[in-house]
Amino acid sequence: MRTPEMPPRTPAPETRPPSGADILRTALRRNTGAMTRGTVLMGLYQAGETAFPIALGLIVEHTMQDRSPAALALSIGALAVIITTVSLSWRFGMRVLQKANTTEAHHWRVEVAACALQPVARDTGLKSGEVLTIATEDADQTADIVEVVPLLVSSLVAVVVAAVALGLADLRLGLLVIVGTVAILSVLAVLSKRIGARTREQQARVARAGAKVADLITGLRPLHGFGGNHAAFGSYRRVSADARHQAVAVARANGAYAGAALALNAVLAAAVSLTAGWLAFEGRITLGELVMAVGLAQFIIEPLKMFSEMPKYVMMARASAERMALVLAAPPVAVPGEAGPERTAGQALALDGVHHGALRGIGFEVAAGEFVAIAAYRPRQAADLAAVLALNAPPGTYPGTVRVGGRPLEELSAEAVRAYMLVNPYDGEIFAGTLRSNIDPSGTSRTIAEAVEASLLTDVVALHREGLDHPVRDRGANLSGGQRQRLSLARALAADSEVLVLHNPTTAVDAVTEQLVARRVAQLRRGRTTVVITSSPALLDAADRVLVLDDGVITAQDTHRNLLAGDEGYCLAVAR
Repeated sequence: MRTPEMPPRTPAPETRPPSGADILRTALRRNTGAMTRGTVLMGLYQAGETAFPIALGLIVEHTMQDRSPAALALSIGALAVIITTVSLSWRFGMRVLQKANTTEAHHWRVEVAACALQPVARDTGLKSGEVLTIATEDADQTADIVEVVPLLVSSLVAVVVAAVALGLADLRLGLLVIVGTVAILSVLAVLSKRIGARTREQQARVARAGAKVADLITGLRPLHGFGGNHAAFGSYRRVSADARHQAVAVARANGAYAGAALALNAVLAAAVSLTAGWLAFEGRITLGELVMAVGLAQFIIEPLKMFSEMPKYVMMARASAERMALVLAAPPVAVPGEAGPERTAGQALALDGVHHGALRGIGFEVAAGEFVAIAAYRPRQAADLAAVLALNAPPGTYPGTVRVGGRPLEELSAEAVRAYMLVNPYDGEIFAGTLRSNIDPSGTSRTIAEAVEASLLTDVVALHREGLDHPVRDRGANLSGGQRQRLSLARALAADSEVLVLHNPTTAVDAVTEQLVARRVAQLRRGRTTVVITSSPALLDAADRVLVLDDGVITAQDTHRNLLAGDEGYCLAVAR
C-alpha cells in the first residue's frame, strides 16, 4: 500500500544559531522563579548578617543608658531573631539555588548529548572526547550562572545596607564604603577578563586531552599489536602536559585574583575601622556607632569577597557557554526531509550515478526481499558506499541519487530512513552493560534468540552462567575481536529492519564460523532485503546476486559461482 504524497513543505524561518550569551540568557530566563526565591532568601540572609553588628551597636548604645534586665532580655531576644533568620534563610536559599543549578546543568548535558547523538549529525569539528567534556564540565560551569546572579544581588544588598547604616552614623563612612567597593570591583574586573581568556584555553586543552584518551582507548588493541603503544602514550603525555601547564596558569590567575580581592577588602575594612575610630575620638559618632562601624567593617569583608568573586564565575560560565555553543549552534550535516520511505513490494534500494569519494558514478538496484552482496575490490570504495547509505555523506552534497523505498533520500526524514534501513558498520561500538543490552538496546526486539543463533554468538552465551545477562565491559574489553564482531552482527539482525546493510561483518572470525554465519544470516533474512559489502567468499556465495565494485562503478553482476568461473579478476580478488 502506497503512502499518500506529502504536501509541499513550507520553509522554516531562519533562526540565528545560539551564542554563549544566548545560552546564558536562556538559563537565566528558565530559572527566573527559583532565582527570585533564592535572591529573596539570600538577600534576607545578607540583611540579617548586616543587621547583627548594627544591633550590637544599638544594644551598646541603649544599655549604656538603661541597664535594666528587661533591656538585656530584649537585646538577647533581638539577637536570637536575627541569628534564626540568618540560619534559616541561608539553609533554604542555598537549597533552592543548588537545586536549580543542578537541574539546569542536567538540562544542558541532555541537550548537548541530543545534538551529538541526533540522526543527522552536526558538523562541530570536535572529537567525541571533546564533546563529552563539553557535556559534563562545561554544562556544570554554565549552570553556575543560576547560582551566581542571586549571590551577586544578595551581596550587593549587604554592601548597600552597610553603606546606608554607616552613612546614617556619618556620611563619610557611607561614602567610603561605596567608593571603596567601586574601586575594588574596577580592579577585579580587569583580572577577571584575564581569567576568562585563560579558562577558555584551559577548557579547550582539557577537551583535546579527553579526545586523545578516547582515541587511544579505541585503538589500544591495534597499538599493542604493532608496538605503537609507547609512541601513542608519549603523544597523550604531551597533550596532557599542555593541559596541565594551562591549568597551572589558570590556578595562578585565580590565586592572584583571590589574593587581590582579599587584600583590597581588608584595606577597605581597615579604612572604615580607622575612620570610625577617628570620628569617635573627635566625638562625632557615639560609642554604639563605633561598635557598629567596627563590626560592619569586619562583616563587610565576606559579602565584598563574594561580590568581588562573582565576575570571575560569570566569565567562567560565559567561557563554558561559548564552548557549548560550538555544539548547539553547529549546522546539521544534512537537513532531513519530512516523509518516510514507501514500503512497497518493488524497489527497496537504488543508486543512480552517485559520485562520492572513490565512487565514480555507481549505480545499481536491489529489489525488495533480495540478498545482494557487493564485492568491493578496494576498501576505500566499500567505506565510501557505506558512508553514503548511512547518511554520513549528506544527501545533496554529492552528484547522483539514492532512493530508499522508491523515494530520493533528500525527501526523507533521517529518522524514517534509519528505521527503514539499518547500516551496520564494520567497527560497531560495544557498550558497557550485558550481552542482552548490547543486542537489544531498546528492549523491544522479538528476535534476540534468532539473532544470537544466526550470528553464532551461542558459544559466548553458553560459556557463561549468566547467559545473555553476562556483563560486558566498556568497548567490549572482556571479549575477543571475533566475539565483538559477532555481537555487533547480532545487534543488527535483532533490529529486524526492512533493509539491512552489513559492511564486512565477518572479517574477525575464522573460515568455518564464517561459513555457518553466512548460511544462517541468509536464512534469517529470507524475505527481507539484505545488502552485504564484503570480500568474504562465504557471504558472496550465500547471496542471490553479487555486484562487483571496481574503479568506483559496478563492473559486473552475477552469482558468485558464475563470476568465479568466468571472471579471472574476480577470482583473484575474492578466492581464498
